[in-house]
Amino acid sequence: MPTASPVPSRAQAAVRRRAGDLATAATRQLEESHSWYADLSAQERAWVAQVAQAGIADFVAWLAAGTHGGTARPGAIFASAPRELTRSITLAQTLSLLREVVRVVESRVESVVRTEDVVVVREAILRYSSEVAFGAALVYAEAAEQRGAWDARLEALVLDAVLRGEVDESIRSQASALGWTATTGVVVVVGRAPAPDESGIEGVLSHLHRAAARRHLAVIAGVQGRRLVAVLGQVEDVTAEVSALADCFGDGPLVHGVVVDDLVEGALSAAAAMAGYDASGGWPACPRPCPASDLLPERALAGDEWARHELVTTVWEPLRAQPALLRTAEIHLDTKGGLEGTARALFVHVNTVRYRLGKITDATGYDLAEPHDAFTVRTALTIGRLLEVTSNN
Repeated sequence: MPTASPVPSRAQAAVRRRAGDLATAATRQLEESHSWYADLSAQERAWVAQVAQAGIADFVAWLAAGTHGGTARPGAIFASAPRELTRSITLAQTLSLLREVVRVVESRVESVVRTEDVVVVREAILRYSSEVAFGAALVYAEAAEQRGAWDARLEALVLDAVLRGEVDESIRSQASALGWTATTGVVVVVGRAPAPDESGIEGVLSHLHRAAARRHLAVIAGVQGRRLVAVLGQVEDVTAEVSALADCFGDGPLVHGVVVDDLVEGALSAAAAMAGYDASGGWPACPRPCPASDLLPERALAGDEWARHELVTTVWEPLRAQPALLRTAEIHLDTKGGLEGTARALFVHVNTVRYRLGKITDATGYDLAEPHDAFTVRTALTIGRLLEVTSNN
């Protein structure tokens, strides 16, 4: 393999003297040839200019070290600009920047160095550009790895704030840094975390993020113990959206809370989803996914005071206000023989029972012909009776 010819010191000095002009010409060429550069902010364009200047300076240093002994230092090139630059421009755009620097230097080399030095300087440019291109890819890979670790910590922080109901402007800002743009349709989903593969928990969360992105959903998620908790945004059809993401969760119950309007209200959805998931073992046949509101009796039996209050408010109080409906519900739940048995116990016609059961459904939203609905109403009536006895003692 032929050895690279050394670049004469006079040529090195000539390139050094023209470094500023070469960097300016490179950034001007970028602005003329690439639309993405013109779309950058003034601050970002200034950072790019610094990188271009640093690239020229590093090339000069590389020449001085000897073309067959020097090493390109892309870390030094990018040290002139903040790490935010790797968020502002992509690796492909960065390589375009480096190509423009190389192209400008190569096109102007004849006016910068002596004729007898042109060939050796051009050879040095090609070797340097190859080294720095690979180095730039490494810089971006390291930045992505660090950003991924930071994003994971930030996502866990935001998720914890949502679950605790402590979302303020700072949490909103941190959520925005994670790409959260949802302003409507926020719902919390809780299920078992799937067994991680060789990529660990990061792989579980990445799978969920990719699946949510395909549905154009915003997502903030985390694994807490054996549970995978996800805050979804931009949800329109909660059953369809959660069903589409079900494969991202492990086997077993998959429970979602109520849909709320904003991340600030996410704690309401989270509390219901968490309580529903914890109580879902009481209903082995619960659907997947299951609204937390469908698990009110199980949650109430598990000690969820909000669920007890909801049952009293939505079932006990409406029926207590209509004694005929309350008695019909209690007799129907306690009597064998269906409609006919209830009619005999009440001494009314079966059509009257049928009418009253329809009114019970209208008043509570529960159909006593459905087993779990009947269980929900029975639990609500039991809680209501106990409260009434307690208040009378």
